[in-house]
Amino acid sequence: MILSILSILFPIILIGGFIAILANGYVKAPPDMAYLISGIAKKPRVLVGKAGVKIPFFERLDKLYLGAIQIDVKTSSAVPTAEFINIRVDSFVNVRVGQSEEMMALAAQNFLNTDRDSISQKVRDLLEGNIREIVGTMKLTEMVNDRKAFSEKVQENAVPDLANLGLELVSFNVQNFVDDNDVIDNLGIDNIEQIRKQAAIAKSDAQREVAIAEADNAKQSNDAKAKAQVEIAAKNAEVAIRQAELKRDVDTQRAVADAAYEIQTNEQEKTVLVSRTNAQIAQREREVELKQKEIELKERELDALVRKQADADKYKAEQEAEADLITRKKEAEAKAYEIEQEAKAQMAKAEADKYEAEMKAAGIRAVGEAEAEAIEKKALAQMKMGEASIIEMVLQTLPEMTEAAAKPLSNVDQIVMYGNDNSSALVGDVMKTTNQVMEGLKANGIDISAMLNGFVGGAAVAKMTENECDCDNCDWEVEK
Repeated sequence: MILSILSILFPIILIGGFIAILANGYVKAPPDMAYLISGIAKKPRVLVGKAGVKIPFFERLDKLYLGAIQIDVKTSSAVPTAEFINIRVDSFVNVRVGQSEEMMALAAQNFLNTDRDSISQKVRDLLEGNIREIVGTMKLTEMVNDRKAFSEKVQENAVPDLANLGLELVSFNVQNFVDDNDVIDNLGIDNIEQIRKQAAIAKSDAQREVAIAEADNAKQSNDAKAKAQVEIAAKNAEVAIRQAELKRDVDTQRAVADAAYEIQTNEQEKTVLVSRTNAQIAQREREVELKQKEIELKERELDALVRKQADADKYKAEQEAEADLITRKKEAEAKAYEIEQEAKAQMAKAEADKYEAEMKAAGIRAVGEAEAEAIEKKALAQMKMGEASIIEMVLQTLPEMTEAAAKPLSNVDQIVMYGNDNSSALVGDVMKTTNQVMEGLKANGIDISAMLNGFVGGAAVAKMTENECDCDNCDWEVEK
């Protein structure tokens, strides 16, 4: 049983391990990079832009950059030329790893797993040495005037050295030559002057040739002009004769034509006059017809305008009437509502006024009843009291009557009296006025003096009836 299980699991384990090894060792090189797999075989396997498998623990993977490397090569110090003129060279170089197996093997020995900057530094030092060697073998004018030849010599000198490193030179371009003594600038000035001199000489030669050509051309032009003028004069004479002949013929034909034209003109004028008259008549008829059409059209427009205006006015009047009806209806409803509310308010106010009036009437009635009762009681008392009450009332009003009699004197600012006993006379006048009032009451049936005398007498009798007479000679007795 165990053996059977092992027999089944063992192949699965082997297959899984193989797949794991393949997954861990699978590599794929980009187009600008060479993958070198070494370890088992004597010769490394090289992968460029394709995939492969690296067996773990038994093989290793190394990388080599294959892309172009751009290097700016400048001489670090001045280099003497064959003429012992110190110059500096600035150049731009492109190199890359060789594509052959031998070149790639050499590059792997020198630059395996090396970045671009490290490769650039090594190649820069190598090319600077080659440039220095070539500069020392050439003259300055040769290098400046023929940079291509200088570049070719540098490449011829540098290519074998680069090949020993497994590199190949893609391009070499000289950017500039610089010297500290302005020799190159002076060479340029000399060349400029030489070119300017040659240009001045060429310009002078050209001007001389131009002057000669212009003089020759002027002579030929003058000869041609004179010959042309003679030919022109002859032609002009022939033309004048021919023109005179043509003018004669033309005048004759013109006279005939003028006569015929005048006759034809008269006929045409007659025809034109008739046609113009007919045209005027037709135009007048057309104008009359047009006027009639305009009148009809105007009548139609006016009729349509009046009808439309009437319809619009009718519709407007209907709308205004309807709006006015609605407005008046709303106003009537609002007025009715206001009247209803006002009626309710007036009813409420009437109820309140009624209640208030009832309360006031009740109060007045109570007051009147109280006053009537008081008057009635007072009248009964007066009836019981008789003259005593009247005397009491007169006595109560007597000061008021005296005051009324003396009141006119209070309106006088100052009274001046002459003679003796004037004050007594004044008081006597006041008392006289009071006596006149008393006389007036007496004339009306109220004798205040008699009432007072009777009251005094009655009071004395009443007192005598209350007590027995204390006189020694009185022999009668009053009953209590």
